[in-house]
Amino acid sequence: MAATRLRPISRALSTGTTPSHPTFTPSESQKFTLPDGRTLGFAEYGHSNGFPLFAFHGFPSSRIEAYPLDRLAHTLQVKVYSLERPGFGISTFQSGRKISDYPSDVLAFAKSKGIERFSIMGASGGGPYAIACARFLPKDVMAGVCVFAGGPPWRAGRQYMQWWARWSEWLVRVSPGMFTVLANGLAGVVRWVIGSRWATKKIDKFMEDEWKRKQERETPLPEDELGYLREGELTTEQRRERLLGLLWNEPFGQGTAGFVHEIKLLTGQSWGFEFEDVEFPVKIYHGKKDINAPIEMIRWMAERLPNATLMEFDDTHFTMGGKFRKAIEEAISEDEKKKFLEKNSRI
Repeated sequence: MAATRLRPISRALSTGTTPSHPTFTPSESQKFTLPDGRTLGFAEYGHSNGFPLFAFHGFPSSRIEAYPLDRLAHTLQVKVYSLERPGFGISTFQSGRKISDYPSDVLAFAKSKGIERFSIMGASGGGPYAIACARFLPKDVMAGVCVFAGGPPWRAGRQYMQWWARWSEWLVRVSPGMFTVLANGLAGVVRWVIGSRWATKKIDKFMEDEWKRKQERETPLPEDELGYLREGELTTEQRRERLLGLLWNEPFGQGTAGFVHEIKLLTGQSWGFEFEDVEFPVKIYHGKKDINAPIEMIRWMAERLPNATLMEFDDTHFTMGGKFRKAIEEAISEDEKKKFLEKNSRI
C-alpha cells in the first residue's frame, strides 16, 4: 500500500466543546464533523503534548470510558484521544454501518488534527475495531495496535459464550424489533432505579469510600503534570454523576439504536474482513478467566492473525486494569515517543 502523509483538512471541530453534562470538562465532550456530515464525539486525556493514542471504547460505552487512563497517560507522556462510535454518546447514529467502515472515520479524524502517526488501543467491544484499523489503515500512520480484553469473533464458537449473550444474539437476529422493545424497556427501568433516592445514597457511599482508598494508594502528581481531571475538586455528587455518565447516561444518551446495531455487528459471522489478511502486527492482552470474551475464542482469532502476539493473564474481563500500563508502553515504543517529543519541542 502506498505511503500516505496525513495533513490537516478543513473540516475541524464544528460544534464546539460544550460538555454534554456539567461534570464533564470541555475536553471530554468535543465534536468533529466527518466528511459525510456525521458527528464524531471524542475526549482527550493524558499529557497535552504526548504521543497520540487513539482509544476505542467498549460496548456499550462512550468516549468517557478512557478517563481512568488520564493519570497513567500523563506519566507515560501519552495523549489519549478517546473516539466514539456511531450511536453512542454524542456521536451520530449510522444506519447500516459495518465494523470495517470505522477505519475511514479514524483516518478522517487523524487528518483533521494533523496527526501523522499514532497508536491504537481497542478495549473490550472496541477490540474488533482496532483490528479493522490494522487491516485497512495505511501502515505508515500506525505506530502500534493493541487489543485489550477484546470482544471475540462469534464464529470461533458461540458455545463458549454465556447463555444470556447467546440469547441476545439469537433474539436480535430473529426479531430485532422485539429485542429493541425489550432494550428500551430495560433502559427505562435502569434509569428509574439509578435515579431513586435509595440508589443515590448507595452510590454516594461507594464513591466516598472509593475516593478515600484512592487517596491512600496514590501519590499526588506535581502541579504541572495534572491532567484534564482534578478529581479532588469534585463533590461526591459530581463523582456520582460522572460514574453514571460513564456507565449509563452517555452510552444510552441517544436511546438504544446504537446498542442494538452494535450487537448485530459484534455477534455477526464476519467483521467485514478475513483475519488472515491483517498484515499489521497486533498485540492482544487477555484474561484466561474472562467469561465475557472467552479465551478459547481469542486464541482462535490470534492463530489466524498472521502477526498477532497473544499475552494471557490470570484475570477476568474486569480485573485487567493493572495491565494497561504494559499495553500502552508496548503500543508506543520509547524510540517512537522520543522522536515525536523531539519533533514537537522544535515546533
